[in-house]
Amino acid sequence: MSMQTNGLAGREARPNLILFALWLLIFSASSQIIIIAPILPVIGEQLSMPESLQGILVTSYAVMVGIFALIIGPISDKIGRRRVLLIGTLFMAIALSLHGLAQTWQQLLVMRAVAGVAGGILSGSAVSFVGDYFPVERRGWATGWIMSGAATGQIVGIPLGTVMADYFGFRVPFLLFGLTMFATYFLVWRYVPQPNVTLNTSRITILGSIKNYYQLLRVSKIRAATGSFFMTFISVGLFVVYFPTWLQQTFDVDGVYIASLFLVGGIANVIIGPKAGKLSDTIGRKGLVMISCLISSVIFAITTFTIIRPWIAYPFFFLVMSLVAMRVSPFQALLTELVPAERRGSLLSLNAALGQAGLGLGGAVAGVLFTVQGYASNSMLAGFTLLITGLIIWKYVPESAHLRKKQVLQRQKTRKRGILQP
Repeated sequence: MSMQTNGLAGREARPNLILFALWLLIFSASSQIIIIAPILPVIGEQLSMPESLQGILVTSYAVMVGIFALIIGPISDKIGRRRVLLIGTLFMAIALSLHGLAQTWQQLLVMRAVAGVAGGILSGSAVSFVGDYFPVERRGWATGWIMSGAATGQIVGIPLGTVMADYFGFRVPFLLFGLTMFATYFLVWRYVPQPNVTLNTSRITILGSIKNYYQLLRVSKIRAATGSFFMTFISVGLFVVYFPTWLQQTFDVDGVYIASLFLVGGIANVIIGPKAGKLSDTIGRKGLVMISCLISSVIFAITTFTIIRPWIAYPFFFLVMSLVAMRVSPFQALLTELVPAERRGSLLSLNAALGQAGLGLGGAVAGVLFTVQGYASNSMLAGFTLLITGLIIWKYVPESAHLRKKQVLQRQKTRKRGILQP
């Protein structure tokens, strides 16, 4: 059984404010994740945390996101995306505020796990909302804009947070993003409606949810998409977590340098992200994602051989983040098309769970490799993982349905013109 729900009673939906609310959500949520990497040395120094264990701060967050993403997926299909956004943003705002109380690295580890619970609730919520609210031919554009919030975080949030951590301690950036998440909660409450889509009214049980995910994974294209998502995040964890640490140890750079590097990467993301999303609405999503994976695999593998001077890291990281932006928005938009609305939350939460599991696994492995073999092993394994990802996408992930339909109609028109020509 299913039903339809209305938006905010008595309030007119404002698409620009909806997009801004989702943009601020992505800005806040992604910034509080990414900030871990550049401030790991500060955390290690201030809390006496061994270098080999610092990667588990990423892992603890990712594990909880994975668990609670799987729980919230079927729930969001039943109660609607708006309620999930409200619950998740408030929980995340409180969880980030609690980071200010951490006095030991063990306490911070717990705080990251609590934030991971909130992250699990929010996982896939913004993209699911885009899939519910926007027509398929505009989802790449909308996804590109809201995902640029992550890029803006790199331009503004991460550099500012990194500098503040250097001068005022690692707790300050988390408190800052907690404030922006409180603002997000207000915007969602005030302006974001529940899309008028079909919701699942079936009773939610543990066994039923497991069966639901099992049925999703029985579909080959969904297995390929979720597997690709998982491997992409393994690569991210392998490459990003210890990249700033390697730069600091190799070139003796400071937090300002790391902050400026993330600023450059964010600029690349802001420039490329919306354009890639919009372009995918026209030429297709699969090709952009696949090409990004294949090129990135080579770039990752040659990192330590290419960056031989500190200044080289700037154009290098600009290219890396351009390629990331080239695949993120198209891939997210493509995922919204694989299932109907009443199962969209489950699929995107499953992908988010696997993505965070991949990030956690990558972060944990990165810590061991970095300590034992050095950063070159991290970047090479990250490149190999992305190479396999690109091949899986090429072989098993289908192109956007609306583009395939457009291509069929174009071929039919071409044939008709050929027949009618004398």
